[in-house]
Amino acid sequence: MRDKSSLCPRSTDLRSTKSAQIMLANFLVPILSDGWRFIALFAGATFLAALTGLAWLFWPLFVLTLWSIYFFRDPSRGVPQDDGLLIAPADGLVQMVVPAVPPAELGLGDKPLTRVSIFLSVFDVHINRSPCAATVDVVAYRPGKFLSANADKASEDNERTALALRRADGRVIGCVQIAGYVARRIVCYVKPGQTVAAGERFGHIRFGSRTDLYLPEGARLLVSPGQRMIGGETVMAELDPVVTEPRIAVEF
Repeated sequence: MRDKSSLCPRSTDLRSTKSAQIMLANFLVPILSDGWRFIALFAGATFLAALTGLAWLFWPLFVLTLWSIYFFRDPSRGVPQDDGLLIAPADGLVQMVVPAVPPAELGLGDKPLTRVSIFLSVFDVHINRSPCAATVDVVAYRPGKFLSANADKASEDNERTALALRRADGRVIGCVQIAGYVARRIVCYVKPGQTVAAGERFGHIRFGSRTDLYLPEGARLLVSPGQRMIGGETVMAELDPVVTEPRIAVEF
């Protein structure tokens, strides 16, 4: 009796080819342009260690080179297109969900809002993405300390860059990039007055950090502490539709 797989060799080949393409796509993730100099630095040091026969130094440097390639990966994301949603601005774990007064530079007042803090380990993608389509109202950098990003006081004391994003419906979303104990460099790509699409890259933080998202009043939170976020994909909150009074026709 003939093997069934031999009856459809083309189908088997197509499945194998597709599997290989998926594996290759997962491996060949684009690299953030800002990361190439760090990769080149580690790779160069690894090469010199190999030339000099320093095996004790070669292997740690080789691992650092592979890690730097992994750290600076910049994968594409499938961004939800519903304007009533707020999506995760970063990869990582939801560390805490607490009521907190937003940073003064955001101009969101002194009333506590729900703050969702996402902790990014050194193994997470460190690209920050806009949680919604909006116009950038504020980009404010503030120097500070480099406490562990796990600490609650990091939101107040650490170096940060705060963004106020104004939606078309007038609501403002606060998003803050916070440096951590290892992170020493916050990079922001956008400027006040610039428009951003939902999921669009607006910056990155190097080597471990935290991103805070301040939800407007009326937002329905959909995540909880300990949940893993995928920046640009995970839906974090739903916004109630803005109710406006109907216009009254006026005769002239």
